[in-house]
Amino acid sequence: MTSSRKGMTRSVYREVENLGGKVLRKQAKITTKGLITVPREVRRVLGVRPGDRLLFEIDGKDVRVRPLRSKSPFAKFKAIGSAGIGSGRKGITRWVRELRGQ
Repeated sequence: MTSSRKGMTRSVYREVENLGGKVLRKQAKITTKGLITVPREVRRVLGVRPGDRLLFEIDGKDVRVRPLRSKSPFAKFKAIGSAGIGSGRKGITRWVRELRGQ
């Protein structure tokens, strides 16, 4: 990808994220098995990765696509930390005091 095209792509992302009146339009071809490839720009705007699910909402003649999130995107970080240290300010203060022998 050339540098001028990268700059153009970044500006498209900004326009879509700001919802400033311009519309990102991308096409996808449906296979005989009903599969589609979601264009890279659309995946980035939606924040989806391989294995994520998409929800298709039909309202009259309009169809909306949005990511289906059953859990928080931060849930995978929940248990990261040192074992034995309580969560929050009180837990950390208690741990530091025990460490110092107080």
